[in-house]
Amino acid sequence: MKFKLEATSGNARAATLTMKHGEVQTPVFMPVGTQASVKALDHNDMLNLGAQIILGNTYHLYLRPGSKTIKKFGGLHGFSKFPNNFLTDSGGFQAFSLGKLDKKNTVQDESGIMFKSHIDGSKHYFSPQSVLDTQYELGSDIMMILDDLIALPNTQERIKLSIERTTDWAKEAIAYHMSQKEKGIGVDQNIFAIIQGGTDKEFRQLSAEQLCALTDFDGFAIGGLSVGEANQDMYDTVEWTTQFMPEDKPRYLMGVGTPEDLIENIDRGVDMFDCVMPTRNARNGTLFTTFGRVNIRGAKFKEDSKPIDEACECYTCKNYSRAYLNHLFRSGEMTYFRLASLHNLHYYLNLMREARVAILNDNWVQFKKEFYKKREN
Repeated sequence: MKFKLEATSGNARAATLTMKHGEVQTPVFMPVGTQASVKALDHNDMLNLGAQIILGNTYHLYLRPGSKTIKKFGGLHGFSKFPNNFLTDSGGFQAFSLGKLDKKNTVQDESGIMFKSHIDGSKHYFSPQSVLDTQYELGSDIMMILDDLIALPNTQERIKLSIERTTDWAKEAIAYHMSQKEKGIGVDQNIFAIIQGGTDKEFRQLSAEQLCALTDFDGFAIGGLSVGEANQDMYDTVEWTTQFMPEDKPRYLMGVGTPEDLIENIDRGVDMFDCVMPTRNARNGTLFTTFGRVNIRGAKFKEDSKPIDEACECYTCKNYSRAYLNHLFRSGEMTYFRLASLHNLHYYLNLMREARVAILNDNWVQFKKEFYKKREN
């Protein structure tokens, strides 16, 4: 990976990541394609939206259809036909949250995570090495390593243990990755570590300093946030943590969030984001606009001839009315899911493009003010 920091405006950053499957311009939002597919959309939709990178899930793809099957089709790119970049997370969160856990087994131990498949109850074990082996077969451009996830709130002792394990696993993962590259495996794949520590400043600093000292990592993520804590606690934690992260490598905030969350965390120096929110909310009837959220289920839209967002240039807004979207949703028509998802993802991706221009022009503060002012109307 080549990382070029092109401009800053306050703490906001604009950069370009160059990888095997093309450039990624930041700030960037990565649509979530859990099963190698962004729900209701195909690879042509993603290309038309201008998506430079999407996220796949190692846990789900490991279980079904299996990474070996995907490898036979040329990895995620050949399997899905999306030609641009993929980031795959380690699957640790899903193993922790979705696995049919056997209380007789230790969920997490010093070497990894034992879990049961949410599909058929079969038993599996993820280790720092095994999740990389799976991602080598998936052929993703950015691979996330396994970290020790814990529920919050938790005891100081358990958070400290989480950090220790996460660091130990990171050391194991990067050593393994470097050895595999010497064998010609994963040569074009990049690897990110994940900073943990809850909302405790001391723990976040400890985790960040330990992981960022491992200079062979291509980038660093902030994990374990947006899990129920107050938004301000999340913002404060990000602001505290980014100061310990290198300036010459990408910074990724995992699983975040609303348009407001993206703006606030760009303001705190974050480059990369992902979240299921735009597509999940679209399917449930919530559409994001320049002026705030629209609940398209509402009866008031039954005869509304306006587009979802009059400032939007997406395919849906250029061709269809709120009345039509309201009708499709209420009728349970599958076309609704595609049109709504196209709009919400266009809004997110375009917001990132506009943010980038503002940073390049050193106009970030004014851009942020205008973002909030439009939403007051």
